[in-house]
Amino acid sequence: MPLDPVASLMLDEAGPLPARVLVLDDVGGELTQAATEAGALVRTWCDDVRDLEAVPPHLRVAGFLTTEESPELVLWRLPQSVAAVEDYAEYLAARLDPSARVVAGGRTKHMTVAFNTALARQFTTVSASLGRQKSRVLHASGARPAPPRWPMRRYLPEVGVTAVAHGNVFNTNRLDDGTHLLLRTLSRAAGEPVTNGGPPRGVALDLGCGSGIIATWLAQRGWATTGVDASLSALVSTRLTARTNRVRVAVRRADMLAGTRSQSVDLLVTNPPFHIGAAKDSRPTLAMIRAAASVLRPGGEMWMVFNSHLPYLPELRRHIGVTTVEAQDRHYIVARVLKEHAS
Repeated sequence: MPLDPVASLMLDEAGPLPARVLVLDDVGGELTQAATEAGALVRTWCDDVRDLEAVPPHLRVAGFLTTEESPELVLWRLPQSVAAVEDYAEYLAARLDPSARVVAGGRTKHMTVAFNTALARQFTTVSASLGRQKSRVLHASGARPAPPRWPMRRYLPEVGVTAVAHGNVFNTNRLDDGTHLLLRTLSRAAGEPVTNGGPPRGVALDLGCGSGIIATWLAQRGWATTGVDASLSALVSTRLTARTNRVRVAVRRADMLAGTRSQSVDLLVTNPPFHIGAAKDSRPTLAMIRAAASVLRPGGEMWMVFNSHLPYLPELRRHIGVTTVEAQDRHYIVARVLKEHAS
């Protein structure tokens, strides 16, 4: 398997591999395969289920450092946010032996000196490699756990939700403008918060649930809600947010609507990503729109917020049903889509 520049530099910087290697957030299974072929005992953990599927099942671990022995080397594909680097570094430092090494690589344009600072808070020695092919590696060793900062919580008075999030979640525990516009608009249709039990208003799905703000907001209004995300960090955060707000939200790790039963959802709400990694890519959301018609019950609704320049409105009308623009500002559109009853 040809290695991309980041993986190639990481392996060169790592030198001869020790017996036990942990790979974090592999892409396409490259590092896992290369380290295995070099004779190391490799275990791999990926936050994104789409990355995990490229790793042979017998090499996967459900959580960090759950192998029988602690790894001597961690090969880590760096995330793109300082918050995520902080969160991962906290977790690693609390579990690694001080003799273990971390070799963390990424594209230079996505790395800042704040990454070094985040690592230095948890490791005694941190250094950076020379750049090569627009990539760079950070070396860390001497784990010395500092008090953890993540997950963090924040009360969001605009929507009446306390969000709890890990660092590797979109926008962490903050309320982004698109979600805020979506919930302000959806409040006319989703109902008021309920204070007592009773039958649910219906079955709701928060697709791309992130920290669980939308899922929790829906559960507060009496919807039987499930949060779906490809990211394990997002699902853990959604559980924490729901628990903090004393509501029940089920979670499921999946690539978009994969595994969602046909005609099982009354209300589908989503603020979908339009990136894969750092690259802008609308294809996953376009595929999701095509699949949404099958998971909605007749008479069900889909509410979606997206950047105004994205080509989703014609696709919503073509594949699901009657589509109206319920709100719009300089940056975002909130669309409501009705799946009509069969004639």
